[in-house]
Amino acid sequence: MSDHSIDFFFEFASPYGYLASLKIEEVAERYSRQVHWRPFMVGAAFKITNSAPNMMIPMKGDYLSRDIIRCAKMLNVPITIPDVSPMNSLAAMRAFYWLNGKNPEVAVKLAKAVFRGHWAEGRDLSSVEAVAAEAVALGVDGNACAEAIQNPAIKEVLKRETLTAIERGAFGSPFFFVDGEAYWGHDRLEQIEYHLQNGGF
Repeated sequence: MSDHSIDFFFEFASPYGYLASLKIEEVAERYSRQVHWRPFMVGAAFKITNSAPNMMIPMKGDYLSRDIIRCAKMLNVPITIPDVSPMNSLAAMRAFYWLNGKNPEVAVKLAKAVFRGHWAEGRDLSSVEAVAAEAVALGVDGNACAEAIQNPAIKEVLKRETLTAIERGAFGSPFFFVDGEAYWGHDRLEQIEYHLQNGGF
């Protein structure tokens, strides 16, 4: 990981993670920064903060369902509130880290495909089979992907990345670290751009 990279911690079940995924590379490229995509099990952070998935919280979930649509419209990106929410994204996260160890560019393409499939098209991509199908569309061996998702070593990579995220202070999705500075939420992209433009705050 380069000192000049932007660490982008996210959860596929997060609509704001989806929105951030569509914009963070554009922001980074303007300042010659690389984005280090790092899915993590945000539910582990929720246990520490005594929180829960926003969409499952009474009143707040209803509000956010509308807020997500407003945010997507302002960004001019597609959005569909999935019937299954929050989605179990363990399979997608494990597949990402398996691919990341082989071909990081393809891993990012898979991440974008999962985000798009779930939040733009409303599909449930929680199963091993569904994730493997997304990988096949990218030219990846589907059987190898399905096996990797169940591989204890890959499961351990995800656990380790999740622990790293929490130890650094990530408690939600999306969560960014830029030059050691933490930013939470897709609506902090403006602050991230200010940071990059001015060398920090």
